[in-house]
Amino acid sequence: MNKTILVIDDDDILRKTLSTGLRKEGFNVLSASSGEDATKILSRLSVDAIILDRMMTGIDGLSFLQQLRARGDKTPTIMLTAMGGSDNTIAGLSCGADDYLAKPFQFRELILRLNNIIKHNPKPIPQAPDGLIFADNEFFTTSPDTNEKKLLNLSGEEKKLLIQLTCPLGNIAPASPMVAKRLRMKINLVSSTLDIITIRGQGYKLLTRNNQQEAQE
Repeated sequence: MNKTILVIDDDDILRKTLSTGLRKEGFNVLSASSGEDATKILSRLSVDAIILDRMMTGIDGLSFLQQLRARGDKTPTIMLTAMGGSDNTIAGLSCGADDYLAKPFQFRELILRLNNIIKHNPKPIPQAPDGLIFADNEFFTTSPDTNEKKLLNLSGEEKKLLIQLTCPLGNIAPASPMVAKRLRMKINLVSSTLDIITIRGQGYKLLTRNNQQEAQE
């Protein structure tokens, strides 16, 4: 399956050039002209890697990346910038970048670095508890009596949270209260053994009924 790359750059010409070149290399490409637009995309979809400009209008690349990591999103990210030098590289890496490439750069070098961070940061596979199955990038509910599989109809934000809660199972993940509430309601409708609880000051956690009883003891 082709990898999906999100290109975030407010330079229209460079963004389009990168997108065209990446597609020729066999990648699926999404693009955003700002950190704000990129945030909307990532709330609905999951990508394999991000190419991020550092100096952008609106939210800058460093701030965008800090916010991304604070939400628990570990998508491999290459930061592109005209700001070279060791201090700027350290700043980018410290904010959560997996690699840092100064402009101007060789496109072939970008491809090699991109493949490298994807290879070393594979997407985690959700560890679905009993009653849930993760397949084809979707969650399904199962019946122990009939083995029937039904799609759990989730929004992009809800699916993203459930993936974080099951990578690995028992993981604590931050999320907006509204998204967590909607996901909890959908899970409670189809399962009497699963629930999402609030971990004060940290986020949310998916528990089985037995785990929940242990947590309360």
